[in-house]
This record gives sequence, structure tokens and C-alpha cells, in this order.
Amino acid sequence: MIFESYSDVETMDFAGRMAGRALPGWIIGFTGELGCGKTVFAKGFAKGLGIDERVNSPTFTILHSYESGRMPFHHFDVYRIEEPEEMEEIGYEDCFFSDGVTLVEWAELIKDIMPEETIWIKVTKNPEKGYDYRLFEISGYEE
Repeated sequence: MIFESYSDVETMDFAGRMAGRALPGWIIGFTGELGCGKTVFAKGFAKGLGIDERVNSPTFTILHSYESGRMPFHHFDVYRIEEPEEMEEIGYEDCFFSDGVTLVEWAELIKDIMPEETIWIKVTKNPEKGYDYRLFEISGYEE
């Protein structure tokens, strides 16, 4: 599936719609360069789950979990993970195999431990289409 966004609002709206269809146990793996909209998507997804807390990228803490929505939302940013084994120390399995949704930014860095049923989202920018343009290539999910 392909989704094109020309603004943060469009990205958040799409993510919110996707969250509305989310099922317990979903794992979403994000790939894309810095500043491509992964965290904007996460904010929209959280809002779509009914989470009323402020959502920020867990760049330094690796994981933020939110419980205030219709199901738990676990948000990883693994940019600073050097070895996939470090994820065991964080207890990633408790999130991946829970009754909530897990979203992993920079998931390609831990590809070896990402479950087979992961929904993959690759985000790219294209300055020729505008500063805020983002292309979302999604596999494992159909709207």
C-alpha cells in the first residue's frame, strides 16, 4: 500500500485512521531517514488510539509506553541500539507479544528480532514534491 502526505496533518490523520483499525498484537516497524515523519506518525497513531498523553520520540529512553487509550501503545526508538541483544535488557518481548500495539522507529536496526508478521512502513522524502511531502510504503497492511 502507498500513502502520500503533503503535511503533518495529513500524516497524523492517516495514522489515526490506521490506529482505528489496530488490533492487539500489531507490531509496526518504521524505516526512514532522520526527520522523515516517523514520530509525527506515532503521534497521530496514539491519538487514534485515544491516548491523551503527550507523545514524544523515546530517543534517549528507547521506550515509552502509554496505557490511556483503548489498548496499550508501546513506542520504541532504537536509533541508539548497537546490538539487537540490547533489546532483551529493555524487555522488548513484553511489548511485542502483548495485548497492545508496538511501533518501532529505526526497526531495520533490529530486523533480526522483528516478528514475521510485522507491518513495515518505509518513509521517504521527495523535495521536488514539496518540503513536507512524505511517501509511506506500507507492507503487511491494507486500508
